[in-house]
Amino acid sequence: MLLPKGGITWKSAKANLPPARAIWVFLTRTRFLLLLAVTGILLLLWRGLSTSASEMQRFYCWGPSKPPMQMTPNEAVDWNAHLQTPVIFNHHEPLVVNSSTIKHVDLNPIQSTPKAVSNEERVLILTPLRDAAAYLPKYFDLLVDLTYPHHLIDLGFLVGDSSDDTLAVLSAELNRIQKQADNIPFNSVLIVEKDFGAVVGQTVEERHGFEAQAPRRKMMARARNYLLSAALKPEHSWVYWRDSDIVDSPKKILEDFVAHDRDIIVPNVWFHRYKDGKDIEGRFDYNSWIESDKALRLAASLPKDEIIVEGYKQYDTGRTHMATMGDWRHNKDEEIQLDGIGGVNIVVKADVHRSGINFPCYAFENQAETEGFAKMAKRAGYEVIGLPNYVVWHEDTDEKPGNA
Repeated sequence: MLLPKGGITWKSAKANLPPARAIWVFLTRTRFLLLLAVTGILLLLWRGLSTSASEMQRFYCWGPSKPPMQMTPNEAVDWNAHLQTPVIFNHHEPLVVNSSTIKHVDLNPIQSTPKAVSNEERVLILTPLRDAAAYLPKYFDLLVDLTYPHHLIDLGFLVGDSSDDTLAVLSAELNRIQKQADNIPFNSVLIVEKDFGAVVGQTVEERHGFEAQAPRRKMMARARNYLLSAALKPEHSWVYWRDSDIVDSPKKILEDFVAHDRDIIVPNVWFHRYKDGKDIEGRFDYNSWIESDKALRLAASLPKDEIIVEGYKQYDTGRTHMATMGDWRHNKDEEIQLDGIGGVNIVVKADVHRSGINFPCYAFENQAETEGFAKMAKRAGYEVIGLPNYVVWHEDTDEKPGNA
């Protein structure tokens, strides 16, 4: 077809178009309208089917036909394989929290075993003090002589209701032993100050008069509990309660005691009394005893809040006292079961204290402080053991005349 000489113009294009009536007739033909309708329906169906397929893709099970909690690690990988970035959780990998305000403590590795030294188990030595200035130099001389590795020992003291210079002497003695060139210093020292309002004096008559016993034992129990709660740390395996007025004890006492692998263990406590040039071996601690039927009947007859204090004529208990048994010349490892213990020297597995066994400052089965501690421990199923032939020597205070 030849184009017009002047190119394509509107007039020339219009002249080549069919008449408008002819176009209208074509568009209104039944076949054309039917074709248009079918085409529209097919487009709608195609769009609907493609949308449904993409939605169904979201619910397609890409992994095994079981709940995620029952999958093995490999099945979990298959389950997430269709994702662009699969996330695999290792529940055995420890979570590390980088925050100075959060501390994680794992007590599972902390054990109390007979091989405490080779396992480098930490020991906490605790001593409550009241008007004890005169005893402290000897106390620390004996402490320094302990053969248990000093870098594994922490010391804790509670000073309360003192009228002398106990705190000053304690500080001076600690400074002395921690700076000795020929000795390894102890790992750490904690001093706690807490007064409990004690009014009973420290003379023999005042301390050991019958009327003063129950209030005194309750107050001593509180002092022990305050000290224990402040000083016990997660790393401690053993707690060694040691009074300040011990004048002699074996250097290997800690190793000897942990070797027995007992929950609670105490020695026999005697004293030396020199009279007319003779050394009289006296029996001191009557708070370590074996229960008797007579004492149980006595306790049943008393009010629940009354405390039995052992070794006084006001309470005839008929108990067997470890102080009257044994001999330091015999087998030092011989054991006996006890129901009550004294507080001069006690070695305790730290988990016993962590389990809630402390020193009752109230009447527990009509006992308090260390004797109540033993009763409470036995109620909880722990062992309370005494060594009648293993003797620790106490200061002679003439507290029990007639028992020499």
